[in-house]
Amino acid sequence: MDQIVNVDEFQELAKQALPKMYYDFYNGGAEDQHTLKENVLAFRRIMLRPRVLVDVSKIDMSTTILGYPVSSPIMIAPTALHKLAHPEGEIATAKAAAACNTIMIVSFMSTCTIEEVASSCNAVRFLQIYVYKRRDVTAQIVKKAEKAGFKAIVLTVDVPRLGRREADIKNKMISPQLKNFEGLVSTEVRPNEGSGLEAFASNALDASLSWKDIEWLRSITKLPILVKGLLTREDALKAVETGVDGIVVSNHGARQLDYSPATITVLEEVVHVVRGRIPVLLDGGVRRGTDVFKALALGAQAVLIGRPIVYGLAAKGEDGVKKVIEMLKNELEITMALSGCPTIDDITRNHVRTENERLRSML
Repeated sequence: MDQIVNVDEFQELAKQALPKMYYDFYNGGAEDQHTLKENVLAFRRIMLRPRVLVDVSKIDMSTTILGYPVSSPIMIAPTALHKLAHPEGEIATAKAAAACNTIMIVSFMSTCTIEEVASSCNAVRFLQIYVYKRRDVTAQIVKKAEKAGFKAIVLTVDVPRLGRREADIKNKMISPQLKNFEGLVSTEVRPNEGSGLEAFASNALDASLSWKDIEWLRSITKLPILVKGLLTREDALKAVETGVDGIVVSNHGARQLDYSPATITVLEEVVHVVRGRIPVLLDGGVRRGTDVFKALALGAQAVLIGRPIVYGLAAKGEDGVKKVIEMLKNELEITMALSGCPTIDDITRNHVRTENERLRSML
């Protein structure tokens, strides 16, 4: 691992380590994969505005998320089926998160049980959920998480149906039976053709889910509720009005609706509407410490890392996940020092210049 100098290099190692079906599952996006590319490229069009002659002899990256202290504003996004990447699955990821003093959002589609993840190490963690047509399934998983000491529920709201992921259709991707659902519902679907995941999702997910159902979710848990998958100021305002505890600006890693905007391009409109009333987090396309810095400058409280975590897991297990997080933290620390920002609170909107601002200045 000494030769690896940035997180993108883990992707190539993961490609070598994984069967094609599984690599394509983690790597792929929806349809033409336009948004998949844009999530990364949009960060590159934002320029930094460094300030100099600031005392940066000490850099403090620590912050809090929902009141829980973390070593940096870099969290682990919910991603499914970690045992397809590594035999230890989500347990290895959870241990890496704990070692790096950050929060892991465990996927509803985890291959390790909630209890296994909870008992693997002592750390703050959240649970991501989908709402199934059978509401009792979701309710029982939420209760399990609450009992196991999870600290928040992250409701993914951009999957009334599964996006069209053509690599999974070609590969006839199969969803394994998940232990969290044993005795509740079968997650193993083997269609005659196409993606087993798509077949399972269309059978299981509740496409009627709407804003009024936030009340239902609140009725079954005392945990804070974040909604993940918002991309517009209108939905952000609705989320605040509904009384949720946080927002994740996300296009589901570009796996749902192709030609939806890159998340970093819509972050600011969400932040403006929220006006600091609840935390706004962001995922999608974060590959560098400079990306983390840009997201913070545009108003995110933290970023969630998805694919790089899975690539690190596939390549080197728990150590690979730790290495990905530490690399991003190191890059963020350097970016803060070279931009004149000794603490997270010192990162302001004045430290970045977006593409639109550059274009306006040229007129």
